Amino acid sequence: MSKPKAISVLSGGLDSTVATAYFKDKYDIQALTFDYGQRSARMEIISARKICEKLDIKHLVVELPWLKYLGKSALTSDEEVPQLELDELDQKEVCDETAQKVWVPGRNIVFTAIATSYAEDSGAEKIIVGWDLEEAATFPDNSKEFLDAYNNVLEIGSINDLEIEAPLIDKNKKEIVQLGVKIDAPLDLSYSCYLGEELHCGVCESCMRRKRAFESAGIVDEVDFRKID
Repeated sequence: MSKPKAISVLSGGLDSTVATAYFKDKYDIQALTFDYGQRSARMEIISARKICEKLDIKHLVVELPWLKYLGKSALTSDEEVPQLELDELDQKEVCDETAQKVWVPGRNIVFTAIATSYAEDSGAEKIIVGWDLEEAATFPDNSKEFLDAYNNVLEIGSINDLEIEAPLIDKNKKEIVQLGVKIDAPLDLSYSCYLGEELHCGVCESCMRRKRAFESAGIVDEVDFRKID
């Protein structure tokens, strides 16, 4: 018996990797990785491709070259990528400021809209995303409210019976790592760094959250980090 179809928005990062792996046995998944001119595009695509090979799911890169020209995100421009200390990760004022510096206008709205088009075209029932509780603290397009609102849009605006699945929506990064280990997600193939270098920089906010998650979960992270002098 064939499995129902799903579209996964897979950046190759920790969250989307776990979310995709969570549903790998339930759905016939087509993963989408978006190249929008971000610094880390090459490494994200490499990572996502390896993850899809490991999970035995289909993979497609969708190019959005225009998106990098909107806003002045440090992810898509020459602006300096902010760095955080470990003890700053839960300081909302600090993280709100760094979020503004890496914000890409409408990114998750755009990604989810495109995933909707692919889902309708292929007859998929679900769109899988890695939105989570920890990211939602500073990125509203990762929140439960955003998820509920977008599912309401799909109920009204799609001719298909289509729904977004966000299995991590109530989880922090530590819990995501723990879940990833439990379901044997290929965490070692995921890529989290904002800078897009071969080795994780270990000092950008995304790297810091990843490092804290693995350390607090008591699990060894098998990806390589750049040595810091």
